[in-house]
Amino acid sequence: MPEALWFFIGGDRTDQISGKMYQKRNLSEELKHQIRNGTMTNRLIIANVSIFLLIHLLLAVVRIKGNSQVDYFVSDLFTLTASWEGLLFKPWGIITNIFAHFDLFHIFSNMIFLYFSGRLFEQLFDGNKLLIVYLFGGILGGLSEIISSSVLFPLEPVHTVLGASGSVMAIFTALAFYRPNMKVFLFGMLPVRLFVLALFFLATDLIGIGSKDDHVAHFAHLGGALFGYFAMYNIHSNKNILARIEDFVVKRKGLFKKKPKMYYTRSDQHKSDEQYNLDKKKKQKKTDHILDKISSSGYDSLTKEEKDFLFNQSKNG
Repeated sequence: MPEALWFFIGGDRTDQISGKMYQKRNLSEELKHQIRNGTMTNRLIIANVSIFLLIHLLLAVVRIKGNSQVDYFVSDLFTLTASWEGLLFKPWGIITNIFAHFDLFHIFSNMIFLYFSGRLFEQLFDGNKLLIVYLFGGILGGLSEIISSSVLFPLEPVHTVLGASGSVMAIFTALAFYRPNMKVFLFGMLPVRLFVLALFFLATDLIGIGSKDDHVAHFAHLGGALFGYFAMYNIHSNKNILARIEDFVVKRKGLFKKKPKMYYTRSDQHKSDEQYNLDKKKKQKKTDHILDKISSSGYDSLTKEEKDFLFNQSKNG
């Protein structure tokens, strides 16, 4: 059963790595399981969908009771006002807006994009890095929208910004810069390189700048893309922006905690430093070979052993 279907309906499933059978779970139990043990991609989707439902629950109260104060409360809580004054008086909006959607098509398209981009990102990196790119890409996207409104369109009415588009654009652009020649199959049949798709999305936003009719925060998308580029710039250096943020947040603040490894035990502590480094180098070489194979022939060209190895590396990274 495809993971997307399993996630929504629950049921018995055999784990591809361990061969163990999961116990049947209802929707509520499955949601709890995903929140506690799921991938960061699934957790972000759950957060977005939960806030979407909360927003519409509050708006339903507005319609039933005619309480306009609730309407203003929802707008103030979940949107970012694209002005410096708005940021000053509603600073939380720079965060809450990247999880908020009012329109069904808006959240559907963003979550589909997040699902596929996030899964691919977590195969190459880990969930902590995905969360950093999501949050900071969205923040830079919001700031870009404020700056553009203040500098380029100072006479235009102040507008509000919401949605995960800037965050998702950051994730996708990071992938495109890290593995530009990796092929993805649109509609399951049309092979397109990541950098081609990224250029198409960037060109669409650049062309749309200044349009008053599409109601799209193009500068938020471009700001997110900019962070995605910086996230991959000099990625293997400890001076990389992701490494700096992760070092600050993980090691000093302890906001992220490593998940316990499932179905896997390490015996590295019994190895000499020389043997450990040799094994690590071999694993990295094998990982690079698999990623090159994906770039040239697509993910479906991998053997089951290669897919399992890549899955384990992403979980243990």
